[in-house]
Amino acid sequence: MSFLNSLGFRAEALGWDAYQGLFRSMSLERASDFGAALLKRVGPMTGVQHVARVNMRIAFPEASERELNALLVEMWDNFGRLLGEFPNTHRFDFSPDSDQIETEGTEILAELDHQGQPAVLIGGHFANWELMAAVIVRHMRDCRITYRHANNPLIDQRIINQRKAYGIQILAPKGGHGAKEIMAALKAGASVALMNDQKMNDGVGAPFFGREAMTASGPSRMALRYDCPLVPMTIIRKDGPRFKIKVHEPLDKPDKQDPDAIPTLVARINRFMEDEIRRAPAQWFWVHRRFEKPLYRKDAASS
Repeated sequence: MSFLNSLGFRAEALGWDAYQGLFRSMSLERASDFGAALLKRVGPMTGVQHVARVNMRIAFPEASERELNALLVEMWDNFGRLLGEFPNTHRFDFSPDSDQIETEGTEILAELDHQGQPAVLIGGHFANWELMAAVIVRHMRDCRITYRHANNPLIDQRIINQRKAYGIQILAPKGGHGAKEIMAALKAGASVALMNDQKMNDGVGAPFFGREAMTASGPSRMALRYDCPLVPMTIIRKDGPRFKIKVHEPLDKPDKQDPDAIPTLVARINRFMEDEIRRAPAQWFWVHRRFEKPLYRKDAASS
């Protein structure tokens, strides 16, 4: 690592620490509210506002501009709350009688754990998606939670340490050695948890809001190869820093001998994600370029 790179990483880490310190100096409720107010003002001035609008127009072609504008405001409200809540995740109450975290279907996880049955758990970037991992580790003894390394190794270690503070002890990085670790975990009887709602260029093309979208096929491949239940999880924001996390019944899987088994299962996952997005559209991560690149050119959007 060059001196300039090291200096840059340290400067970014100082900025990260300042962000964390600012929001940790507030109560959880106030941090959530402040983050919402901040991003509702700043978010629309960023370049990803255009990305989100393009995605929303694809998903809701009949929506008026006024409706899309209102949805964008609500999106920034939710994303800002996540910004304020993340440094304070250790303050959430995950106990059974919590008034912050309501759960449904966690007996599915407990039963799989009791039986020693490995499962592939899938989720999406909804509401405050960080909280789902904390629920998983409270009901399963051995589940590898995947994550994507931060580009800055100093910030990456801070994020890992922060997740450990609220119970996430087992992490498997995405890609490379992480993929081998995940496969070995399933083979040994452990479960794995992955996000399955973003674009993956080397994935499988499957319908998503009426367009073909490249989608990660890893969860589907693993569930079929190891004959594991494919269990979706969702989270919805009820009000401020209060959520409901639901563990759904496993998705039906096609016969793994079917040559179209993988694309069929990927398509089922996409349909599930579509339904969840429609249920609470402001709470999805719209700023991700989910579809083909040309759609996000300014001239394409206006034509």
